[in-house]
This record gives sequence, structure tokens and C-alpha cells, in this order.
Amino acid sequence: MQVYSEYASPIGDLTIASNGEAVVGLWFAKHRYMDEALSKDAKRADDDPVLKQLANWLDAYFANKRPAIDELPLEPAGTDFRQDVWQALRQIPYGETVTYGELAEELRRTRGNASPRSVGGAVGHNPVSIVVPCHRVVGADGSLTGFGGGIDAKVALLTHEGVDMSRFTIPTKGTAL
Repeated sequence: MQVYSEYASPIGDLTIASNGEAVVGLWFAKHRYMDEALSKDAKRADDDPVLKQLANWLDAYFANKRPAIDELPLEPAGTDFRQDVWQALRQIPYGETVTYGELAEELRRTRGNASPRSVGGAVGHNPVSIVVPCHRVVGADGSLTGFGGGIDAKVALLTHEGVDMSRFTIPTKGTAL
């Protein structure tokens, strides 16, 4: 059974979720895929130990302490392909970015198949935003695309991590990965 709580971050309110043993979700208020990952019967549980651990991790992240991803038990639900993409996201260092194409190339070496578009779909469906750093993936042309929490949140997270934002653009509607 899933439980959830709210976390007031410096860049907006987040919904955080656990299955009692591991983190299963972290979404921005306007995240487009939260409804497919958060169970309809999830109960609010502000005292859940896993959610408290996640809140402490987020406190450290927003205080620029760079907590390690491995400090948290994570169990995001997804297909094998999505799991592989999310695992690859975990390897992107704090304050650095990669393109969808670079991520797809890395996955082709280990899986034998992946395209920038399929990687983009998996990145966009990441149910554990911030911790599994999908915000660190950008378009090959420097566009800030593909973030379920919205472009403003992506910009805020990258800025928080000290990324040089002058090399990126905010795409207009209809921009492809």
C-alpha cells in the first residue's frame, strides 16, 4: 500500500510517496504523470519513516549538501526499459547535463536498443523526480525539454546545481527531442 505526504520545497510543493519500505514517487504539483504512478487508494501518512528520510534527503539537497542517491531506498515502478533509463539517470553527476542522444547511445551499448525518443519517454515518466535526476537531461540542440514537472522547475533545479544556463534555450511548442 502506498502512502504519501507533501514537501514544501524552495521551488514549489512536492508530493512524495512510499510503499512503507522504499520511495515510489516524488512529483511536482503540476507533474503530468503523477496520476499514473500514485495509487488511487494511497493514504496520507506524514509520519511514514521512508517519507521522513526522503524529506531529510531533500532538505540536504536544497541546502547544497549533495546527498547521495544511494542513501534512499528507491522502488519506482516501470518497465525494464524504463528501469534501465532511470538507472542511467542516477549516474549523471550533480551539476552536469547529458543529452537524450548521449543517454540513448549509452543504453545501446548495454541494452542493444534505445533511441533518443524512447529515452525521452522514459525520462518523462520518471516517478522519482529530483532524486533520480531527470532534470539533467537536455535536448541535443541545448533546449530544455522533457521535464514532467515543467520547464520552470527544470531551470530552477539546474540553476540550483550551478549549471551554466547560458548555453540552453527554452523550446517553443512542437519542438522534438
